[in-house]
Amino acid sequence: MTPEGIHRRSFVAAGVGTALTAGAVLTAPAASAAPPRAAVLEFTDRWTNATGFAELLRRAGFAVTALDLSRPATAQGVDLIAFGSFTNNDSRYTTYVAAQAPSLRDFAAGGGVVLDLAQSDQYGAAVPYLPSTLAAVRTDSDYDTVHPTAADHPLVAALPVVSGRVFTGRASGIRVSWETVTSWRSLRVLLACAATGFPPALLEGAHGAGRFLVGSLTVDKCFDAAGTAIQPAAAVRDSVTFFTALAGYVARVRAGTAPAVTPTPMPAQAPAGPLVGHVDETGARIWARPGLDAATFPAWRCVVARASGGWSTTVDTTVSTANDNTLLFDVPGLRAATAYTFTITPRSAAPGFTPLTGSLTTAPPAGAPARVTMGLGSCAPSTPDAVWTRIVDEGCDSFVLLGDTPYVDSGDLAVARAKHRTFLSQPQIARMIASMPVWGTWDDHDFGGNDTDGTLAGKRNTRTAFVDYRANASFGHGADGARLTRRTDGEAVYTSFRRGPVEVFLLDPRWFSRTGPSFADPSRPTCLGTVQWEWLRTALRASTATFKAIASGMIWDDKGNSESDDWATYQHEKDAILDLVAEEGIPGCFLLSGDIHCSRALNYGPRVGYDLWQFIVSPLHDRTIPSLNVPSPHLVASAVEPHTFLKLVADTTVSPATLTATWINREGRRLFEVRRTATELGHPA
Repeated sequence: MTPEGIHRRSFVAAGVGTALTAGAVLTAPAASAAPPRAAVLEFTDRWTNATGFAELLRRAGFAVTALDLSRPATAQGVDLIAFGSFTNNDSRYTTYVAAQAPSLRDFAAGGGVVLDLAQSDQYGAAVPYLPSTLAAVRTDSDYDTVHPTAADHPLVAALPVVSGRVFTGRASGIRVSWETVTSWRSLRVLLACAATGFPPALLEGAHGAGRFLVGSLTVDKCFDAAGTAIQPAAAVRDSVTFFTALAGYVARVRAGTAPAVTPTPMPAQAPAGPLVGHVDETGARIWARPGLDAATFPAWRCVVARASGGWSTTVDTTVSTANDNTLLFDVPGLRAATAYTFTITPRSAAPGFTPLTGSLTTAPPAGAPARVTMGLGSCAPSTPDAVWTRIVDEGCDSFVLLGDTPYVDSGDLAVARAKHRTFLSQPQIARMIASMPVWGTWDDHDFGGNDTDGTLAGKRNTRTAFVDYRANASFGHGADGARLTRRTDGEAVYTSFRRGPVEVFLLDPRWFSRTGPSFADPSRPTCLGTVQWEWLRTALRASTATFKAIASGMIWDDKGNSESDDWATYQHEKDAILDLVAEEGIPGCFLLSGDIHCSRALNYGPRVGYDLWQFIVSPLHDRTIPSLNVPSPHLVASAVEPHTFLKLVADTTVSPATLTATWINREGRRLFEVRRTATELGHPA
């Protein structure tokens, strides 16, 4: 919650900053031909020495005066009363809004606009002067992102949007939304700190002929006390753009032509999704956390329609409170290799709720010639990032999360769930997961923490959170050892899926590691555990896919550092897997992994009767570890490159069938590529 090098707590005292020098008090509303007039209360921020509200309003075309603290709001003679960010940390603000609450309400009722960016730096601080029909409560949560929620609103429409966000490119010392609103009543959300619309960064409420605007933005903090810009020029332009839009909005409110306010329902919990999970030839799993109160809106409906028209189906379900108030729709009766759209809505009316929408394409028929393009990646950011947009733009029709997706680093259930929500709510990944099937396993950081193993005390909590926020076909096994398809307590999270010519076996090398003796060598610790090993052995033997990816978050050889979470630690079980492939003559196998914050392609030679490849892809985020790109006689290519994913194309429409692995960064640059035929991977010529 604390920005780098700066922290605040509650200070309410005179003299925190210097108020604007009082000017002549305007006593009449502005004429229609005159510029809108604003009375401003702002203080230089003692932590960042930042100010600028009055100057920005002037640049936006307002005639500006200081708010006269001796006069009621209705006697200021202005169209806009504006409270700058963090004015609440001065007693002059708190005294004025308490004493003048009735006049502030009368000012709005008469057609004025009140803009309050005061923020809280407190927990549970309500905006005290709002009429009883409206409410907004602030809290001490810090955000670096703001997203347009009401894109057509006059205060939002003009703002430049970059990667789904507005007010980008601002100086790192002053967050764009320092604090936020945690609850509200009868207000419309215009801007939010996440793509889901929660928590809000700017809300609008109607009162009589006027408006209240309540926000958590620091877009007024652009200059130091001497008037020198401390924000980049582009950030100052963004602020001027916003306040110029505000000038037009104020004029429309005065004229009675401002758009009507349709309140946004407050979610009972932070929303996330929708997410398209497991999709096969005939069915799909679709997940969402709608955020509305589960008691009020328990029943939900998903309508799935063929994109080409002529067919649709409806699936109903209820909110699962046991799974953190999420939904899971199992949709049957679909056609192979067919595009569909879907819409999720509550069964009862929820005014202001925006339906959750998305799309998916079912898997090609097994055995039929097909070409699939799968994306894979590990070590992902929980902030907005264009790498997800690049994945979509590259034509990926599905995606596999290979672990550290997200970074949880806690065994606390509430923390783990919150980290998953934040991850899935980022705008670019939110668009991706709503448009293609996504599967996942975990690695150490989403399992619990760096280099953790199965002895971790909090692993049942992190498993619960993982199951709550994924829609795999299965989640490890139950107490009886049977494959677990329900989102209930169980053992591990391993799963598999087939998409046309590719079958992916997503292993869980964390849950059982070091919890007992190995099935391969009782004198050594296990990694997979006996039940998972039997599942993998049976599934590999049964697979008819041309290409078979054996995927693990941790890499299949020695990391080359002091940590033990790699398959070199469990060489005896790795050998058992590879011996199985060789002895059973299972063609088309290759290894996948992530974790090490660099990308590599390794060829181990004919270890399984044909050349065995490992494809390592990491990281999706911006933090590389060059020291882990260690020398190896098997290394064919490597790159220490941030924001990287693997594009895997399996094509059985050509002869021989081909598997092409391309490592791509978020700018679209090809880092390196490996192309192999089915013949080279053990299939007969």
